[in-house]
Amino acid sequence: MTAANHSHGSNAHAFPRSDRSSIGVWWWTVDRWMLGVVGLLIAIGVIMSFASSPAAAGRMNIGDPFHFAVRQCVFAAGAVVILISTSMLDVKGTRRAAFFIWAAAIAVMIALPFLGHNAKGATRWLEFGGFTFQPSEFMKPALVILVAWMFAEGQKGQGVPGVSIAFALYALSVGLLLIQPDVGQTVLITVAFGAAFWMAGVPMSWVMLLGATALTGLGSTYFLFPHVQSRVDRFFSPDKADTHQVDAAAVAQAAGGLFGRGPGEGVMKRHVPDLHTDFIASVGAEEYGLVFLLLVISLFAFVVIRGLQRAMKLSDPFEQVAAAALFVLVGQQAIINLAVNLDLIPTKGMTLPFISYGGSSMLAMGLTLGLALALTRRRPGAYAANEGLAKAGEFA
Repeated sequence: MTAANHSHGSNAHAFPRSDRSSIGVWWWTVDRWMLGVVGLLIAIGVIMSFASSPAAAGRMNIGDPFHFAVRQCVFAAGAVVILISTSMLDVKGTRRAAFFIWAAAIAVMIALPFLGHNAKGATRWLEFGGFTFQPSEFMKPALVILVAWMFAEGQKGQGVPGVSIAFALYALSVGLLLIQPDVGQTVLITVAFGAAFWMAGVPMSWVMLLGATALTGLGSTYFLFPHVQSRVDRFFSPDKADTHQVDAAAVAQAAGGLFGRGPGEGVMKRHVPDLHTDFIASVGAEEYGLVFLLLVISLFAFVVIRGLQRAMKLSDPFEQVAAAALFVLVGQQAIINLAVNLDLIPTKGMTLPFISYGGSSMLAMGLTLGLALALTRRRPGAYAANEGLAKAGEFA
């Protein structure tokens, strides 16, 4: 009787350990804690979309108040499908997927100046069937994996000019981003590229040179792009510019206090155009208080710190660098969005991963973390130096 109960208890998981189907093997090798936290972030994004987007729909004279919220539910479902299916890939599959995704995204980005949809002075989107598609969102994680692959190949000393190829891929990607122009994504990619460069064990003098070049390049965007100049000027001289959105975000956060006004009780979302996208954190802070902001920050911190810990324990240099750089990408985007909401940096037009409204962002984040989960799954030899740790069922 006791043995039977014990046997039943051990199979209480969704799949028994003896299940050798692809989904059964996936379930026992993937980081289920990470899956749960990402699922929670996606759920928060859907809830916040229902809270913030009816006001946006009303402002745009869209008949259905839940137009954006319903679409966000569809995007969320798509992100979950992409996340799970890509996290099932093996290492070779992640490299192959990254190559094809990067090539397709670059092809679309090359076509954008001729076919793209212009909004707010930038041509970053392809419009079809009532949806807008932003190829650079999908290019980012693919580029990170390709760059890590090239660094790893270059280190093998078998004549592959890995570092040169990595820089060429980065230069092409950034060049096409600056044509749009999209300085925010350029900064994201540059930091992730620099992180991969550093983690690949490149001499510190090279890392310093890359850092100095990146800072010079970032500084030059102030003089090259009028919209960057106006955002920086507005940040440093708020009395001389229209800072309506940032001011409204600050008022919303202050009005929320510790526990918020209550679900649906926020008022600032009725007056600010981008509160359902770039400033979604401020809507949450007004309705659910400082507690909401701290929860969101904690969830992102969990994803990034746990992801980096797992990545650093991988024994293969490519898997280690690629996975770590993907987690850096996610964390960096969250930090930039939250810093804009808190008026710590100039506005960037960057979404809060999984929470801001937006199809391309939601689906691409599903892809990014799906690839990261695929690389950090437990496989024979993947955590060779920490085999005992892996056997201890750390993901249980």
